[in-house]
Amino acid sequence: METYFDTLAKGIYEEAYKIITVFLKENKDNNSKIHIPNDFKEEFFSLVDKVTLSLMEDKDNFYGYFLFQMSREIRFDISSPTAVNFKGSKYVIYFNPIIFLTLTIKQMESTIKHEILHIISMHLIRAKEYKTKYGTLAVNMAMDVVVNTYLDHLPPYATTLEWVNLNLSLKLLPFESFEYYAEEIQTAIDLLEEDEDAVEDDSNNDEIIELDYDPEKTHDIWEDISDLDEKTLKEFTEKSINHSQKGTVPAYLESMITSLKNSKSELPWNLYLKRLMGTVESSKKKTITRRNRRQPDRLDLRGQLNSHKAKIAVALDISGSISDEEFNQAIKEVLSIVKNVNHEITIIECDSDIRRVYTIKSVKDIKDRMNVRGSTKFNPVFEYANNKKINLLVYFTDGKGEDKLLSIPQGYKTLWILSGRGDTLSLKEAYGTVKKLNTIEIKDNTFDMRDVPREGYSMNNQQRMHV
Repeated sequence: METYFDTLAKGIYEEAYKIITVFLKENKDNNSKIHIPNDFKEEFFSLVDKVTLSLMEDKDNFYGYFLFQMSREIRFDISSPTAVNFKGSKYVIYFNPIIFLTLTIKQMESTIKHEILHIISMHLIRAKEYKTKYGTLAVNMAMDVVVNTYLDHLPPYATTLEWVNLNLSLKLLPFESFEYYAEEIQTAIDLLEEDEDAVEDDSNNDEIIELDYDPEKTHDIWEDISDLDEKTLKEFTEKSINHSQKGTVPAYLESMITSLKNSKSELPWNLYLKRLMGTVESSKKKTITRRNRRQPDRLDLRGQLNSHKAKIAVALDISGSISDEEFNQAIKEVLSIVKNVNHEITIIECDSDIRRVYTIKSVKDIKDRMNVRGSTKFNPVFEYANNKKINLLVYFTDGKGEDKLLSIPQGYKTLWILSGRGDTLSLKEAYGTVKKLNTIEIKDNTFDMRDVPREGYSMNNQQRMHV
């Protein structure tokens, strides 16, 4: 029997369908943004409020209190009932009414819990790391299997362990690691693709309206936070968790929270750079001279070679903030990290302006620093990088420069590395990740007159004689 809630959801669904129908008739080119009337937003979010209240009254009220702290938005371009992101120093949960409103209230609760478990598992950050090793579909499915294992009342199309085992002919075990699921699922997907050359991605990433669930695109929205500092996200997540623990927390949730709090808070800069290189080195080409890495015994599957040259710009602030010892040690680590990647490294010496640009292949190519000591401005380097189609900018500085960039990074990632004497970056928005440089001993050969005796010659200054 249809409940009052079901009737309410059905009516709002019909209104949502009218909105997209009108939009499609009036916008044939699909380039415009959907206008969502305020009265529809109020009606839709009043229904979401009922789901939130139900969550807060449930024994798992943790989810209700966590949801209460999140911003809420409507997006018709996500291919799942809900999605989450981190924007403007807060978590945002998005709803696609066309998909969300077809669910029962219990299924709505589960899809919200699903997104919160992704947050607690730090999947928003981890997904980017593992997409360099596995395909997007395998990573998305593995993450969903992990969180859905703990949930009941899931939508019929949800990616569960049972669904994966049935559709990919696997025998995966429950409560295993994310990495275990990703590896096994990717291998199964590879086996299904008998002719890799025939597989084409005909999906349109610019779709304005999504009407159906698509597991390969459910987490595309996370690409918007690629440069978010992992430490910042972890600290904010812990704060949200602390505000959500109002009562007893289920054992599985307590275990997840403990794991998050005990995890290492921040990767050192060199390991973070290695992770970034995985995202830069993305272009592949097929080859018959190398066997497939995952299935070396299948001679019909071709291997892959890197066809993309990673263009890396290394900016060095020569205003006196970083010592030669610090930079030389750091550039050795950079070269070590990229040695197995087809790369091109350009050194940019800069202060208030770019003073010199040259390429290097090894440490011996590094030139003596120019004897120029001006103030520091970041903008000239970003102007240069925007015109050179680079993939990654690594900027060594003490962080003391402008508070706002005039040239916003375009199409490349940025890693700021502060010297041992630099504490913070002066920019209000970094447009990248900020890390600290490893502290090393700085040689100082300066002659200090305080070490010279001021009272003339003294026998006390001579080496002791043993008679």
